[in-house]
Amino acid sequence: MTENGHPIAAAYDQRAAEYMTVGGRLSQMDPRDVAVIRSWRDSTEGTLLDAGCGPGHWSAFLAEDGRDVRGVDLSREFVASARRSHPGIPFETGSFHDLSVPDAALGGILAWYSLIHTPPAQVPVVLREFARALRPGGSLLVGFFDGEPGEPFAHAVTTAYFWSAEALGILLVDAGFEVVASERRERAPGEMSARPHGSLIARRS
Repeated sequence: MTENGHPIAAAYDQRAAEYMTVGGRLSQMDPRDVAVIRSWRDSTEGTLLDAGCGPGHWSAFLAEDGRDVRGVDLSREFVASARRSHPGIPFETGSFHDLSVPDAALGGILAWYSLIHTPPAQVPVVLREFARALRPGGSLLVGFFDGEPGEPFAHAVTTAYFWSAEALGILLVDAGFEVVASERRERAPGEMSARPHGSLIARRS
């Protein structure tokens, strides 16, 4: 699953230490995000995948109460840190284009701000891979920056793209999902980003 020389991986590898200082611990996350992810986690069954796990803080949160969780990220630096911090959880360096799990192996996938750097034309491919890996009835939770769909902006690490619930919802339906919940909010003082937040929960058909 390793993608040697991937530009997104290289960008995050270079700034991994800085990123982990400002956003690598659960205590630094907004309580509203924690509540959304907790509710989603507790509504799922089976193995969970933290897709774009970063330094592994959300993976560890998902794994509370003995849940079977694995994490995957393009950044070697993030994966190495996640393995050190959370040795009981398997973490791999890899791509969303090939999750390297059998068909219908997962009960849930968390993609929390991890599709933001995927070029818009490639997002449908990734969503189809997520659908392949999820069992029928399995759940996907996506976090994103809410804005004009597909519009690029200068993220602190590397180019990222806005999405909207409506635009992502169309792609999810095309990939074999049913959208079951969405949220949008403005940012509160002290959050890592000032850009509006959005999230979607979709069920594998």
